[in-house]
Amino acid sequence: MNRGSEARVTVPAWRRWLVTVALLALPMTLLGQAVTIQLVDSDFLQGQGDQRHLRTEVLPAHRGAIHDRQGEALAISAPVDSVWADPGVLLDESGAEGVGQLAEALSLDAAALRDDLEAREDREFVYIRRHVNPSLAETVMALELPGVALQREYRRFYPAGEVTGHVLGFTNIDDQGQEGLERVYDDWLSGEPGAKRVLRDRRRRNIEDVERLREPDAGRDLTLTIDRRLQYVAYRELKAAVEREQAAGGSVVLMDPASGEILAMVNQPAFNPNRRSEISAGRYRNRAVTDTHEPGSVMKPFTVAAALASGRYQPDTSIDTSPGTLRVGRSQVQDVRNFGELTVATVLKKSSNVGAATLALDLEQGQIWSLLDRMQFGQPTGLVFPGEASGYLSASASERPIERATLAFGYGVSVSALQLARAYSAIAADGDLPTPTLVSGAEAGDPVSVMDPEIAGVLRRMLTEVTREGGTATQAAIPGYQVAGKTGTSRKAIAGGYAEDRYLSIFAGMAPADDPRFVAVVSLDEPSGDQYYAGPVAGPVFRSVMESALRLYNVPPDDTMDGETLTAAREVRQ
Repeated sequence: MNRGSEARVTVPAWRRWLVTVALLALPMTLLGQAVTIQLVDSDFLQGQGDQRHLRTEVLPAHRGAIHDRQGEALAISAPVDSVWADPGVLLDESGAEGVGQLAEALSLDAAALRDDLEAREDREFVYIRRHVNPSLAETVMALELPGVALQREYRRFYPAGEVTGHVLGFTNIDDQGQEGLERVYDDWLSGEPGAKRVLRDRRRRNIEDVERLREPDAGRDLTLTIDRRLQYVAYRELKAAVEREQAAGGSVVLMDPASGEILAMVNQPAFNPNRRSEISAGRYRNRAVTDTHEPGSVMKPFTVAAALASGRYQPDTSIDTSPGTLRVGRSQVQDVRNFGELTVATVLKKSSNVGAATLALDLEQGQIWSLLDRMQFGQPTGLVFPGEASGYLSASASERPIERATLAFGYGVSVSALQLARAYSAIAADGDLPTPTLVSGAEAGDPVSVMDPEIAGVLRRMLTEVTREGGTATQAAIPGYQVAGKTGTSRKAIAGGYAEDRYLSIFAGMAPADDPRFVAVVSLDEPSGDQYYAGPVAGPVFRSVMESALRLYNVPPDDTMDGETLTAAREVRQ
């Protein structure tokens, strides 16, 4: 045996000490690190952990509902879920397979979704699809994809759909008002969102609500002057008329002349605010408020009112309209036929342009313009609504005879359907011009006196002849009631003059004539059927809407009442 192999290996003492110190130092280091973590750096490290797992979530506020005057819901917000994802987590842990599953569940293009997620991979929150139905939300969550979760939101629903679309407008996908009353009263309806702190796992799923930072403050409800029953009738009748007359569009406004409250306001074409993808700018504007036009003969009552106010004319004053034309400078005013000798009253009944022009040229310059200015044509009505048009009335009375003549029968001035309804409300309310309103309880201000009450009463009596035999609007008559109103059929202005085959047909009226409860204006834009005159085109729409209003509000008939019964009926209506 080798003697060297029998020699014992000797370990230097310093190595033993080094190993011993190292073994003792390791637990001391670990102990020191633990002390540092627990005592020195605890706040910092806790904060870092919280940043990775604690999140603050917005608690959406419930948007206030909108009701009609009877308390029926016109707009409500319901809770829905939206699907969102953390792109980094989803792509890293699920890859293309997970993205494909999510896309299939949501009926999305997988390649497009993956490209979108990759482009925003640095974000922690990306909406995948908003406002999904409950069953679809359940399907998505059943996939258990990392980084995919649901966010509770609210979606706006409009129970009446197209019927109230133009009045209410609509909200965007974030439940913010974009048009109509939703936009005007957005601050009132929207409320204040709340906030809460939640704990999430590594898949970005909420596993615990830590604390409520701020409770959401729900929006306030809004009550309108609109009566949904009358709104529906007006919508139905206008839509049928537009289709029957092959018109480009139309409007109906129904008002309470005493208060200025709008009971119905509809337009065609219409839109359904529940279908955001189908909404286009050409369909959602409220034409009754935003569109103006030269109204034609519906302005003749104001010409007659100016003539009566001058003291030179009475309802039975004779006016010669022969031979059915009137030369004014180098222009010519004409009637549809030669009416011959008329009275001031029958100028309205027959809608004589020559008769109205004769009155205007015989009055002092500016008398008709002055009345229209007092009626606030060419000015906003005071209704708070997006896009309201002011219309047009010249800044001063014209000295040109032809402009004075044409103003008398509704040319050289432009108005909206709402402005006409307001002006006729002044005739109905004994000369008091109201401020229109769509919101119940809104302070609209006191009516402005713009016409002598006696003249307003005389006008109403004369205008009843328009709907009787021999008048231009017998189709607007309502059995059992006196209806006062006026037709207007105007040519539409085009470049270089007026179109020969494009018309606007309007009927503006009130009932019961002796003590009007309602005023309505019906306009049809470019009727292209067999007829275009306002009587047969707009008159039936007025009759149906007004008849429904009188019936629903229990207004008793009055055209056959004696004085005592009529007084009692007035007391019932008041």
